[in-house]
Parts: sequence; C-alpha cells; structure tokens
Amino acid sequence: MDQYEEEVKERWSDTDAYRQSKSRTSKYSHVDFQAAKIDQEGAVELFVNAYGNSLPVDSPEAQRAVLAHRNAITKWFYDCSIDMQKNLALMYIADERFKKYYESRVRGLAQYVHDAIMAQ
Repeated sequence: MDQYEEEVKERWSDTDAYRQSKSRTSKYSHVDFQAAKIDQEGAVELFVNAYGNSLPVDSPEAQRAVLAHRNAITKWFYDCSIDMQKNLALMYIADERFKKYYESRVRGLAQYVHDAIMAQ
C-alpha cells in the first residue's frame, strides 16, 4: 500500500472524488500512471514559467497553468471543479508535503500556485 493511501482513505473515502479516482485508477496500467504524471508535470512547468518570469497570478500565462492543473486532475483522477481546486490550493501551502513538492522546484512556487488558483 502506498505510504499515503491510508491517510487519503481515512480523510476522503466518503467523497465522490475519492470514489471516482479509485474507480479510474484501478484500471490504469503503469503507462497510464506515467502519462498522468507527464500531464501533471506539464501544468507545474507552466506555473514555474509564469512564476519565473514574475508574471502576476491573474496573468493569462498563470491562468493557463491553473486550467492545465485542473484539467490534468479531471482527466486522470476525478472531476475537479474550481471550488475543489481551490481546496487543493489550500493544502499546497498548509501541508508541508505538498509545499515541499512545489518548493523543491522553485522557492516560493507553492504560494504562487495557491495564489494563482485562488485568483481564477
């Protein structure tokens, strides 16, 4: 079992998003998971580019990253509404594990991703 799977199950197993994600991913091959990772990394790179160029969080480029982020989640895991994405953004700065992921790319990126998602 994945190191985070138990926590995810405990926190969200009663949600539609969790059930939809489990249903979808249960059918995925290793190749599917790699494709999902590529889509997710593509969205992160859009954020890195916007942030690295000091673009405002409401700039078209930052908002393209926001849309790519939401679309990757919807495509591979569960229907991600804007409200759901904003809830995720809260975790990106509150949960050190998520924050570390973004900060390992570029210092300050977690806050930028959060702010860009909230700006939509």
